[in-house]
Amino acid sequence: MVQTAAFLRSLERRDSLSDDEIRIISELPGRPAVFAAGEEFVIEGSRPRESCLVTAGFAARSQSLRSGERQITAVHVPGDFVDLHSMMLKVMDHSVIALGACKVAFVPHEKIKEVTETNPHLARMFWLSTTIDGAIQRTWITCLGRRSAEQHLAHLICELYVRLEVAGVASDNGFEFPVTQAQLGDVLGLSVVHVNRKLQELRAAGLVEWRDGKVKIRDFERLAELSEFDPTYLSLTRESR
Repeated sequence: MVQTAAFLRSLERRDSLSDDEIRIISELPGRPAVFAAGEEFVIEGSRPRESCLVTAGFAARSQSLRSGERQITAVHVPGDFVDLHSMMLKVMDHSVIALGACKVAFVPHEKIKEVTETNPHLARMFWLSTTIDGAIQRTWITCLGRRSAEQHLAHLICELYVRLEVAGVASDNGFEFPVTQAQLGDVLGLSVVHVNRKLQELRAAGLVEWRDGKVKIRDFERLAELSEFDPTYLSLTRESR
């Protein structure tokens, strides 16, 4: 059985599920695995026959250049299917790596296909998860292209807190995010020196404390105002889908 608590929380934050639908999700078969920081568990160019659900820790999509430079294009939290879209794409155009220790479950495509073909509402909910994924990507592009480095970092912190709160692993404006400043630089498109400077600026402004992989937001409203964070793109309203 797959550890589906975070995934169910994510779905139920956005729509109501029947007891039968909860049972179907809870009984999804999955191959559990644990990965250490930096390990790839979905490989660019591969043809997966399973989709990977994060059950604990963090994962990231990444693309690398010939120079060795890397861009992290998404961060995934517990309850996220990192490659649900692989059912349709067939060949992966990016890798997925563990950010710190990460627990996942690989769910066969055939089982997902069976669930979506026999349960129209759950099919829409799986589809919703991929459309939210796309909305996050659009917002990240805007952050990379139009927000200042300080705003981008502030926006990322706001987003991660909200997503982790939905997953049930963040509260009281605090969460764990055990990444290095180099990894954070790969998210933001910044050097380690620049990342460190922006963290110091947010700390000096009394907005954020980030120490030993633990993030504490001192003033969420001011941080959201600085970054122009609007959670609409995360589709957090509970309504019929």
